[in-house]
Amino acid sequence: MVTDALTHKSTEELKQELIHRVHARDGEALGKKVAFAKTELMPWFDELSRRNPFPNASEQIDLVVGVWSPVWSTIPFQDIFPGRIHEQSYQIFQANGYYANMARYAPGKLPLLKRFIEKLVAYDFMILQKFEVRSEQWFIQNIGIQQGFRLNLSPLSSEKAQAWFESAVQKQLAKGEANTTPDFQKLDRSTAKKYEKIFQATAQLQHLYIDRDFRLVKTQRAAKQRPSYTIAVRKASTNLITGISN
Repeated sequence: MVTDALTHKSTEELKQELIHRVHARDGEALGKKVAFAKTELMPWFDELSRRNPFPNASEQIDLVVGVWSPVWSTIPFQDIFPGRIHEQSYQIFQANGYYANMARYAPGKLPLLKRFIEKLVAYDFMILQKFEVRSEQWFIQNIGIQQGFRLNLSPLSSEKAQAWFESAVQKQLAKGEANTTPDFQKLDRSTAKKYEKIFQATAQLQHLYIDRDFRLVKTQRAAKQRPSYTIAVRKASTNLITGISN
């Protein structure tokens, strides 16, 4: 049995195996990824969850601060826009309770870029969020969106992503804590409707496993909703994903 075999492996082996199993699969259709998690990945999720070195949410706050790369995820909003560049996707946490999901999207695949395609190279999108821990549970609230049309060929590096995030946080702090729904008029109608629904929800987050370089996360916006899973590695730590080949 797979589950019995996993109990004899080291935690580092489990993490490496999980990353290897999802390698190059983050671009698959959401339904296919959900099925893959359910039929193939759950034994690794369960075993890592049993070994979580920091099971209490209050212990995890300092660990999450920094820049993370989502290696694989079943969170729906990440791919509402087509053309996401997976190696230029980030999750960033600050100690002051601010958090962001952001990514760069390839030109020519977004409907909203059609009239700009000859001039623009890329489109960057960020959801600005706040996090807090209450009664040993994580809660995530969406508080804003940021968009950027880029005229140069340089990639959205982790340094650029962090600088953009910090700028967005400062703007939010200057506005105060009022949480107003952002203007989605720049998005196409279908995408705007999806984001309006997602934006109003408060998600509950659970670290099934977390250490300083690796996170296995379960998120859920409502009790009856299907949970989503994310595997993320700290951006400064590349040792977890070295040695993986296509």
